[in-house]
Amino acid sequence: MTNPCNLCHSTNFDELSNVGRDGALRTVICKNCGLVFSDPFPIDTTEYYQKNYRILYKGTYSPKIKHIYRAANVALERYQRLESCLLGKKKVLEIGSGGGEFSYLLTKKGFDVSAIEPNEGYGNYSKEQYDLNVQIGFAQNLEFPSETFDFITMSHVLEHVDNPTTMLEKLCSWLKPNGIVALEVPNVEAVCQSPKSTFHTAHLYNFNTETLTLLAEKTGYSVIQSCLSKDGGNLTLIAQKTESPKPLLEITGNYENVFSTVKNHTVFNHYLSPFPYSRLLGKVHKFFNERKATATFTDAKQVLDFCYSSND
Repeated sequence: MTNPCNLCHSTNFDELSNVGRDGALRTVICKNCGLVFSDPFPIDTTEYYQKNYRILYKGTYSPKIKHIYRAANVALERYQRLESCLLGKKKVLEIGSGGGEFSYLLTKKGFDVSAIEPNEGYGNYSKEQYDLNVQIGFAQNLEFPSETFDFITMSHVLEHVDNPTTMLEKLCSWLKPNGIVALEVPNVEAVCQSPKSTFHTAHLYNFNTETLTLLAEKTGYSVIQSCLSKDGGNLTLIAQKTESPKPLLEITGNYENVFSTVKNHTVFNHYLSPFPYSRLLGKVHKFFNERKATATFTDAKQVLDFCYSSND
């Protein structure tokens, strides 16, 4: 093992898997707290996310109209989850803003939004199309004055970070007293996806509710709420800055629970469940809806304004 557990500093691990979505990938689980992570890390994160990530997973250097329409609907769903926690907030930071769809929605709602996006293609596209305040780079390497923001949000970012502890500590310093951080990550205990897709190169860390909660408490936050998506695939956690980190603790039984869930999520069990069939039907339905909805659009901002105005 190259490094101790990023959450509890234990060096007592068990191999959980040796295959990922893209082929061979060694994944381990901490026997003390249940955190799951790649060992060793399979990528150079700087090169991967600045240049290659969007091309590998989206097939394009900048978003296409169908990607923008899809992301707009995701942004609306995300706003609904976070709306109550955004009340009374003004200055917002989005880390990992992608094509800028959520940041643009927040600006239309009246928030003062800053954003960070490591991918050059997507980040520059969002600046040009929507006139967003986006810094191209990694949050780990950037600086803001202490107590700048009321609200910081990261959706599907923390699993890509090579040191989640230092990341959340840094965000805590950027938040005003009682500021809010909202995190969304894949749920390692999800069984809605094929077991062959549970782990993949881009995700260095894999969280469940227990490990993400402990990470937040360890780095200076008090958890307000956490919830899973309808299919159990994603986990959202909302926490408030307290600046009173809790001591490291063992999460009793979490290793056993996660290990059992992952190991029992076999191909055979998966195809006996409704998930592969509902996902296929959902993809077909989404394909035709997106094709119909985007047929008349050629401009990115036009797509977002249409989606957001119809949901005011």
